Amino acid sequence: MKNASLKNLGFLSFGHWTPSPQVQVRTASDVLLQSIELAVAAEELGLDGAYFRVHHFARQLASPFPLLAACGARTKKIELGTAVIDMRYENPLYMAEDAGAADLISGGRLQLGISRGSPEQVIDGFRYFGYVPAEGKTDADMARRHTEVFLDVLRGEGFAKPNPNPMFPNAPGLLRLEPHAEGLRERIWWGAGTNATAQWAAKLGMNLQSSTLKIDESGKPFHVQQAEQIRLYKDAWKEAGHTRTPRVSVSRSIFALVNDQDRMYFGRGDEKDQVGYLGGTERAIFGRSFAAEPDKLIEQLKGDEAIAEADTLLLTVPNQLGVDYNAHVIEAILKHVAPGMGWR
Repeated sequence: MKNASLKNLGFLSFGHWTPSPQVQVRTASDVLLQSIELAVAAEELGLDGAYFRVHHFARQLASPFPLLAACGARTKKIELGTAVIDMRYENPLYMAEDAGAADLISGGRLQLGISRGSPEQVIDGFRYFGYVPAEGKTDADMARRHTEVFLDVLRGEGFAKPNPNPMFPNAPGLLRLEPHAEGLRERIWWGAGTNATAQWAAKLGMNLQSSTLKIDESGKPFHVQQAEQIRLYKDAWKEAGHTRTPRVSVSRSIFALVNDQDRMYFGRGDEKDQVGYLGGTERAIFGRSFAAEPDKLIEQLKGDEAIAEADTLLLTVPNQLGVDYNAHVIEAILKHVAPGMGWR
């Protein structure tokens, strides 16, 4: 098995908040402000990335660009990203302006994960945002169309005919969206749930995000299917003739049990892959969580084929336990696990 060292480690927060005295994140304000503080803490600890989920109609993080911009203003070098933005909901031109502004505020550190989306809290929520698939098309088709438009305008080329009598002088030729963030087009990632969408992302020149869920296409263990998906993606990238090296991330729930609090929260013993159904029809496989003493954890992770294939690992964090405990979770991985894996 390939045993490639990872170059990038980040955290991934789902951004849950619950109006309960049993958690540290009780309001939308709490989760936004604590997300910024966790990004600052993670950078101080030496982590490479701070990533956030996006869910609509839920007590979770939703609108990503104000948060990414705020994190960019408070940090200096950590990558700031999403995993993932549901493109069924997005106006791709307005999104390009928001993304450009947030990227410029951060100094070019955005790494935007986008996708067709995940199971929702409401039925066809994108329709409330004013988006309806064209006749004969699916919502997945619509998401991919929005993505293609978004990628196109990120190139920064003019496409809009200028007003002959503008309020302010125009640059010559067709106009582009502003602000334009140079290089952001190469920092877009696609969250792929199948082998086919991973190959599609490669052809369009997007990086690949593969999470803890994948459509079950072979019945093999989750990490094996995910590793196969990554290899197919890399082959498709090569066939497409892109000149740069693509990036690939995988997400995992990993907890090093180094004190009694860790054992109380996560010391439940070994977990296994789970199988479920998306939308009641699509069989999906969900990757296991890892929680063990550091030495045992290292041995378990060395057997994960998909982690070995990726250059970036996103650690899902229990954000409702508060900034201090999540910083401890990150520090425990960096201190007790990463060196033994060759990640640091």
